[in-house]
Amino acid sequence: MYVLSRDETVFHPVWRGGILLTCGLLILFLATISGCSEPSEESRIVATVNGKPISQSEFDYRWSELSDAARARYDRQGGKKKFLDDLISREVLLQEARRQGLDQSLALRERMERVKEQLILDELMKDAASQPVHISDAELEAYYQSHDDMLLTARQIRGAQIVMANIFQAKDLKHQIGQGWNFSKLAQRYSLDEKTKADGGEFNFTRKGVLDPAIEQFLLTQKPGAVSDPVETTAGFHLIKVISRDPDEAKHIEAVRQQLKRELYAEKRRKQVEEVLAKLRSSATIRMAAGSELLTQDVGSLAGRTP
Repeated sequence: MYVLSRDETVFHPVWRGGILLTCGLLILFLATISGCSEPSEESRIVATVNGKPISQSEFDYRWSELSDAARARYDRQGGKKKFLDDLISREVLLQEARRQGLDQSLALRERMERVKEQLILDELMKDAASQPVHISDAELEAYYQSHDDMLLTARQIRGAQIVMANIFQAKDLKHQIGQGWNFSKLAQRYSLDEKTKADGGEFNFTRKGVLDPAIEQFLLTQKPGAVSDPVETTAGFHLIKVISRDPDEAKHIEAVRQQLKRELYAEKRRKQVEEVLAKLRSSATIRMAAGSELLTQDVGSLAGRTP
């Protein structure tokens, strides 16, 4: 049983986009243009800009808010001294913005309100998706099976074949190969398969269901160098050789399995959020305005519906 924790929440597309942007905008506009400061405690002053102080507590707060990547970048460019210089430049710009009255702009205030609404929605959807996602072993295995081509591609199996008209010819060539004859040269000379004979019978095995099941099973289970007994198909009698397979096959397969597991988690999480949204919509009173142009447009497929 696999469980997706709340920290791995996958947001519904309506709310997911622009989370980083909205957070950044809200911090910039609400916390600075309005003059509000996150740290409230008194602390020593590290700099002043036109009489406006930058406190140690404000500096520490903003430094702690930096991502690891941003902090590493500052470490390469002068560390906290460079960061303080950037805070000073920021304060200079903010003071000029206020002097020009930009903090009183109606358009800006409306934008700030939309940012605030977006963050509220983000919090709502976090709560809506707070329940763990449970996936049984059987469910996960079924998902792996439905994406078997991805797992097969990760193995990077290359094979070769010689196709003969009858079993006696095929058995004779199998005997010659056992005596040391070159498989590739025999394929080029005798194989009936025009698609592969020029390349010594070689091909990439990347998709199940294309080859005969017995041939697929041989390629999946045998080591490089192994040559099969004749396998009969509608095309003739095949000798199959495993040419190569990825030496790190197990590692690559596991990487694909982990990717598929994350995809299944995300799919179930989205369904969970969509169920919450559907429940909220079903309990809401929603009326479409009569005569609205939106009701006659193709987008949303609303035209022609009856209430």
